[in-house]
Amino acid sequence: MTTIISNLFHGERVKLAIPREEDVGIMLKWGEDTDYLRNVDTDMAMPRNSEQLMKEGSPEANEVYFRLRTIDEDRLVGFVTIYGIEWNNRTGVLAIGIGDAADRSKGFGTDALRLILRYAFYELNLDRVGLEVIEYNKGGIKAYERVGFQVEGRKRSMVYRDGKRFDIIVMGILRPEWEALHGTE
Repeated sequence: MTTIISNLFHGERVKLAIPREEDVGIMLKWGEDTDYLRNVDTDMAMPRNSEQLMKEGSPEANEVYFRLRTIDEDRLVGFVTIYGIEWNNRTGVLAIGIGDAADRSKGFGTDALRLILRYAFYELNLDRVGLEVIEYNKGGIKAYERVGFQVEGRKRSMVYRDGKRFDIIVMGILRPEWEALHGTE
């Protein structure tokens, strides 16, 4: 049976969009938010410059990258990517970030996760999408679990922040699990 999706890039609250030049100024401000930087990456919190941000979203053979824009206002709220795609194994790794603190916990991330997973399973034909999240990112973990990700393990004491050590939680979702929760849409 063929799955027909009316709009591959639109969810209920956000849409998957290509990078725009005007996004850079907004994303530079996100780079000044310590919470954003410390939740989106395990590397040291370091703002990026305009040139680095412009390179994001450049086509890569093993990556798809989208900016997240609101449906109602076409306003930039974040990014989502599937990277490290292994086409032979039909797997990829997910990363997502909601930039402005005022936009977090509003459902944008959950909607974006549903969208990118639908894209990963039905457009890229992946069978598995994984991710890693720092244990203190409780909001992110809840959003991942809400769309069907399961905890697969943990990397103990991987992140050192503010004099404390934190585990990395390894999570994943398989296409049959996605379809059991969300149907074949």
